[in-house]
Amino acid sequence: MAKDNRKVVIFSAPSGSGKSTVVNHILKLHPELEFSISAASRAPRGTEQNGVEYYFMTADEFRRRIAADEFVEYEEVYAGSYYGTLKSEVERIWNKGNAIIFDVDVKGGVSLKKYFGDRALSIFIQAPSVQVLRERLVGRGTDSAEAIERRVAKAAEEMTYADKFDRILINDDLSKAYADAEQMVGDFLDCPETSSPDWA
Repeated sequence: MAKDNRKVVIFSAPSGSGKSTVVNHILKLHPELEFSISAASRAPRGTEQNGVEYYFMTADEFRRRIAADEFVEYEEVYAGSYYGTLKSEVERIWNKGNAIIFDVDVKGGVSLKKYFGDRALSIFIQAPSVQVLRERLVGRGTDSAEAIERRVAKAAEEMTYADKFDRILINDDLSKAYADAEQMVGDFLDCPETSSPDWA
């Protein structure tokens, strides 16, 4: 049976859990995986570019696209601050014959797993503790003290979602986290075909 690449791998985690680091490592090992670029209703930060880190749009445009049913999933993370996955992005990647890797927040990860079902492997990356998360966020130097405390409070709540994911990956030791992620993703991608979501 031919290998089926119309699959998705979902990585979710509270801020500071090392999610992007693990995702970038997996992408280097699997050329058949392509990163799904999320949409965001905010302006670019630093060197971010539209269509690279995110598809940037205004909150009004985001709401128009929600009304037009253009999203697989979306969330209003904070008041007027939206993030989501465009159906057109999923189709763009699958049409190239690639499988999709998602780097999304926890609620987004739960929504994507529900949407894609057996076509998805959802992995929750967990930092050893909330204190470690706080230290990592402070170390990044990209957020104000107030923003860090808001992210930490959100992270504590997000940790309660871990059991809604297929697998939990503890990121205490990075080399072990890499090895565990490689095993999980490799096993999933080597599986035979799975069923299609209704709209695909």
